[in-house]
Amino acid sequence: MAPNDEAVHDEADPFLPDSHAESQTPSKTLPTPLPIGQLAALCTVRLVDPIVFTQLFPYVNDFISDLHLTDDPSRIGFYSGLVESSFAISQLCSIYLWAKLSDVIGRKPVILLGTLGTAMATLGFGLSKSLAGILFARSLGGLFSGNLAVIHSVLGEITDSTNQARAIPIYALMWPIGSVVGPLIGGTFSHAASKYPDLLGYAIFEKYPYFFPCLGSAIIAFVGVLLGLVCLKETLPSKRKGNNAKCTSSEPSLDTGPPIPGHKTMSLKEVLACPAISSLVSSGFSLSFVYTSFDVVFVLFCYSAVQSGGLAFSDSKIGWSLAIAGWLSSILQLFFMPYLLRKFECAKMYVFSMSVWPFVFFCFPFLNLIAYWGSAEDGKVDAKIVVILWVGIAITLGLSKIGSLAYSTSIILVKEHAPNPGALSQANGIVQFAMCSARSFAPFFVSSLFALSIDNKLLWGYLWIFVMVSISALSGISARRVLWHCGGQPPEEWQMSRRHL
Repeated sequence: MAPNDEAVHDEADPFLPDSHAESQTPSKTLPTPLPIGQLAALCTVRLVDPIVFTQLFPYVNDFISDLHLTDDPSRIGFYSGLVESSFAISQLCSIYLWAKLSDVIGRKPVILLGTLGTAMATLGFGLSKSLAGILFARSLGGLFSGNLAVIHSVLGEITDSTNQARAIPIYALMWPIGSVVGPLIGGTFSHAASKYPDLLGYAIFEKYPYFFPCLGSAIIAFVGVLLGLVCLKETLPSKRKGNNAKCTSSEPSLDTGPPIPGHKTMSLKEVLACPAISSLVSSGFSLSFVYTSFDVVFVLFCYSAVQSGGLAFSDSKIGWSLAIAGWLSSILQLFFMPYLLRKFECAKMYVFSMSVWPFVFFCFPFLNLIAYWGSAEDGKVDAKIVVILWVGIAITLGLSKIGSLAYSTSIILVKEHAPNPGALSQANGIVQFAMCSARSFAPFFVSSLFALSIDNKLLWGYLWIFVMVSISALSGISARRVLWHCGGQPPEEWQMSRRHL
């Protein structure tokens, strides 16, 4: 077409030139208002998982000891580990099944049923009086909490590219908050009747000394169920018609028309055939492995003697270190993540976060050397080195939290590159299954590697660092597949869905 052809007016369609001009005029897309009620319900439900998972950590050893399973104190750790791992293994087994079920009956029933079941299982845990009862209640709680992938899917379905930079950092903040609140509940309210006889000196709390922290955790879950009943709308594309419109009238509604056609569910093989999803599955496994390994080995490193390659920290100092990590995570998620998501491509952010992990593990020997240079004969760190050491710890933890931002970007990438909206829950289920698989065996691997390196002085006790730096580097390199497959536009069916909404 010649340049002057644009000036020709078609008398049969006098509005054509104006329409063409409007299509060429750049316009700034206004951000979609956040569905505050639904987001609040999702965040509350998301908070349940870390609270229920971690609230027993402060008292689980005492709980096992009260059962009189063994006279050897060293064996208590075995039973405690069995109790703790039963939750994660059961959750792993149920994640994909919940995701598939949500594609049949809808997202909302699965979320509410899972959260309610988790609350009831937690109450059962606090009322248990035998190892079999504890393991059954804990495993049941893990099975019901496997709806995590469905919660991720709903987050993706109630947000779009204009408002996800605000919603996802808030949602991602729930895990670090829950990981702090859970142990706080467990440590504060175990043996509630003896600690607070005037307020909680009831017979049930005397007979079941670990019931009150379970009750507190379950109440949070019940609040999530109530918020879900009132505020959460069905987001499954095939069931959107007929959503109830409770909560607030100012929220954008999903009830804009009939169910979106063509968004059928897919088989596991079909979902994995999508290159973007398969790359996120493999990279998600690596991310969860290095992140969980860091969490486990950091505490071991802080606790170990300086001469054994650690820092010789007391429990209180370890607690302060973990508190610093929580604050750094909160600051990154609330103040930096929204800006970064608006400024940079999500896939590039994911790859950058993954590339940080080798440097995280590389910091460990320098922290040990700083502590060694300032240590006294009794193994304690000299006060002159304390400031330098804490600055080094803050840098190490800060880098780890930058690396953990890959979790938030992974949620967005799965949402944007699922084969179609109907397969979003399955895609999330597969990715979460891979992450939970890594989380289930990473603690055993890294703790055994740490002990082997220290006990046998392999590479001067630093073999574990060499191995973890190598694994992290390989994970960062393999994450580039995500950039290759997720660097473009979302699938056409997703774009059609957004236009429909």
